[in-house]
Amino acid sequence: MDDDRKYKQRGYMDSDAQPRRDDRPRHQGPKPPIDITGPRLPRMVENVTASRCFNCATPLMPGTDFKTNCPKCSSPLHCCKQCTHFEPSTRFQCLKPIPARLPYKDQANECEFFSARVTVARDVSPSGNGARPATVNFQAPTKPSEARAAFDNLFKK
Repeated sequence: MDDDRKYKQRGYMDSDAQPRRDDRPRHQGPKPPIDITGPRLPRMVENVTASRCFNCATPLMPGTDFKTNCPKCSSPLHCCKQCTHFEPSTRFQCLKPIPARLPYKDQANECEFFSARVTVARDVSPSGNGARPATVNFQAPTKPSEARAAFDNLFKK
């Protein structure tokens, strides 16, 4: 019967093999706390809520008066495209029951249902507790000979 086995390694389907027992004593009681000197956890990315201009996506400061225009592109901020209730697939392109359609969605209006659209984005700016990428001080060469010398220095043996 040993000759008809598919695998010839010791331990495979051996009838005399005994189950392995772990003779180490098991820890009784609650689990010990995580060691704070152990491996560091990755820096979690924070969420940032902010309003952005519908036209140029410039972040708008908290407390911005939406009766004014965008500081960067001068498009009106109190318009349908800047509103939370703007939905192109609904009737009059608004989730609220407005009495009449507003033809120009990117122009200022006096809608009483206006509510500024707020987006949630990830804050990927480096903070003080995370690892910072190494900065390289690089100055562009001013002469062609300097550029050639810098290129040759890259491949010196």
